[in-house]
Amino acid sequence: MSAMRGSLVPVVTPFRKGQLDDSRFVDLIEWQIDSGSHGVVVAGTTGEPSALTLEEREHLIELAVRTVRRRVPVIAGTGTTNHAETLRLTQFAKRIGADAALVVVPYYTRPTQEGLYRHFRGIADAVDLPVFIYNIPGRTAVNLEPQTIARLARDCRNIIGVKEANKDFEHVNRVIHLCGPNFLVYSGIELLCFPILAIGGAGHVSATANILPREVARLYDLAAGGQWDAARDLHYHLLPMNEALFVETNPVPVKTALGLMGRIDPEVRLPLAPMSPDNVERLKHVMASYGLVPQPARA
Repeated sequence: MSAMRGSLVPVVTPFRKGQLDDSRFVDLIEWQIDSGSHGVVVAGTTGEPSALTLEEREHLIELAVRTVRRRVPVIAGTGTTNHAETLRLTQFAKRIGADAALVVVPYYTRPTQEGLYRHFRGIADAVDLPVFIYNIPGRTAVNLEPQTIARLARDCRNIIGVKEANKDFEHVNRVIHLCGPNFLVYSGIELLCFPILAIGGAGHVSATANILPREVARLYDLAAGGQWDAARDLHYHLLPMNEALFVETNPVPVKTALGLMGRIDPEVRLPLAPMSPDNVERLKHVMASYGLVPQPARA
């Protein structure tokens, strides 16, 4: 599973006048591959999956697979709060040639641990495709406990890892300890990318890689090469950008930044709204410090 390690970029979903912007989506993927990203994630949180129809999600997965052409892994975000819909999307991802599925803990319904176990096992048993669990309690209102993750890893050969968007670092330590070194644990929290690598993580799924793909990929490469001092320095170099991209709900700042860079129209779908003018100015100043846009004029 070495090919599944590294910086897996959760690519944004570009819109133009309310419709999917296929050409910009393809351009983003090509830029990511050229910049050294180790894989792409389609329709993860940063891709606004809850604002997409099932047909749009399937279209994006298929377009990503056709664009990538096996150069890097394609991980399809197939999770929803509905078991049957999750099964449909995961079966589609398998059929179309995705390398793995990213299945989020069902949101809003707040299942028990037993319900979560049965949900993930049902998907894994039904579709012969590598599955990453996506644990993001800040958005789902329920935490997939380490013991449940370990149970799934033990009982389902194709559940190969977890994306942990969990700020509880003790939890992440327990997951790695219980599941063992062959279970792939990814950071889904930007400020924990380096720390999780340091305790045996497999990589990161960082929204920041949409803006600084080369640097975020290099963070993993440095750690994998044992250059821990350089990796730590890069971790702190990325910190201002990591913070600026979350001053409002992800992916609004990320899309705003890509718009400022001329890579997409920064359009989001309701109920998300455009970034506030004050926060846009703040973002511009941070981006300027990385040389991504000109330094804004002083008021």
